[in-house]
Amino acid sequence: MKAIICKKFGPVSDLVWEDVDNPVAGKGEVVVDVRAAGLNYPDNLIVQGLYQFQPERPFSPGHEGSGIISSVGEEVAGFKAGDRVGFFKGFGAFAEKIVVSASMVFSIPDSLPHRVAGSVFMVYGTSYHALVQRANISKDDEVLVLGASGGVGLAAIDIAKSFGARVVAAVSTKEKAEVCARYGVDDVVIYGEKRLNKDEQKVFTKELKSKSVVGGFSIVYDPVGDCFAEPALRAIGWGGTYLVVGFAAGKIPSFPTNLMLLKGCAVSGVFVGRFQKENPKTNSKNLLEIGKMLANKSLSPTISETIPMKDAVMAIDRIAKRGVVGKVVFIND
Repeated sequence: MKAIICKKFGPVSDLVWEDVDNPVAGKGEVVVDVRAAGLNYPDNLIVQGLYQFQPERPFSPGHEGSGIISSVGEEVAGFKAGDRVGFFKGFGAFAEKIVVSASMVFSIPDSLPHRVAGSVFMVYGTSYHALVQRANISKDDEVLVLGASGGVGLAAIDIAKSFGARVVAAVSTKEKAEVCARYGVDDVVIYGEKRLNKDEQKVFTKELKSKSVVGGFSIVYDPVGDCFAEPALRAIGWGGTYLVVGFAAGKIPSFPTNLMLLKGCAVSGVFVGRFQKENPKTNSKNLLEIGKMLANKSLSPTISETIPMKDAVMAIDRIAKRGVVGKVVFIND
């Protein structure tokens, strides 16, 4: 079999597509013939050694995918060879085959194409957990989404709108704003492609506040961080929830903690990988609910690009440079 391989932490350009040994299912594991795997921002971080955990090298990146089970290890119940499944794993999906714990595998219906099943559950699972478990979203909320044209951003918009909330998207370019408009956002803010200095941050704060119909957002969804985080926090309303989802802009921000006191707001971390391990039953319920919402069309994910797995390196490099809009999927023919 072949896989995208990271032999040492470094630039994405060092990744190679090469032959590796076929995986073997151990106790409680299954081997999946990968049909599709979704590209997520952490896939770029993990190959550079910048993610929360660092696998032993060599390894294949890729957090999620879907395919057909080809073999089942001992003590696996509920799955058999030939089953169509989706899966999560911290790494390994950008390959022709993967061995996965059966606890991180879920059945997918014949009606759900692999390119969808293998690419939406990570971003929708993250955003659903953030908005539902962490922020208790309702139709009365007003949600600000930073980095709104990326995978998790568009998923957050889609889920928030399905709950009936008002949504404002913040993006870096006019082209990305147009993508968000197609998702039905109520308003858009364009903050540009450069880092903001202190004066520009003040202007950004005022613009964000002007987009709220009540003078402050009840939920802020932030996968961007850096210089964009504090203005977004300043735009939150009394008693709101600030969701820390990631740091795509590069730097981890630091907040004046008096802002949280003055606004009576909560800052809540969203680490879906840890959530899946600590709360597997709730995570399974989330995935089931997302599946139902996909089936009844209350969610409408958009696959922006479908790329052969062997050509994945260029796309991983683009997401590192924040050049990806929407969701990119790698496929094995």
